[in-house]
Amino acid sequence: MATRFDPFQEMDRMLGQMFAADRASATMPMDLYRSGDHYVLHVDLPGVDPGTIDVNVEDRTLTIRAQRSARTEQDVQWLAKERPVGTYARQLTVGRGLALDSISATYTDGVLTLTIPVAEEAKPRRIEVQHGASTAQIGTSSEAHTSA
Repeated sequence: MATRFDPFQEMDRMLGQMFAADRASATMPMDLYRSGDHYVLHVDLPGVDPGTIDVNVEDRTLTIRAQRSARTEQDVQWLAKERPVGTYARQLTVGRGLALDSISATYTDGVLTLTIPVAEEAKPRRIEVQHGASTAQIGTSSEAHTSA
């Protein structure tokens, strides 16, 4: 049985794999939600060495960086190499009202989890309203005092 070899199809397949790996390495899938008085951010970083994860905040920009190193097996013939390697980076601009100095981070099973508390001044609070009758009594007693 004869098979037909199309060099352009093979080149297209190889280029597609290369560019797909580049796109995949440039993204960090994430979930973000609010739970009570804090936000939770989950970022997928499978295969990343925990020692390479860097999380920092400057002004209102949260930056996450991580590194996945290439495997260095000797004398192997790769049949498929789709897992991206290199540096992952993601920046998020965060709004006011977060306690950025109190962020906590954990890395478990390939998922980086950041917990970002809401700042005290941004939490809802009840404001006590003074009753108007006590204000009227003060005015009445001062009028009576000046008449006498």
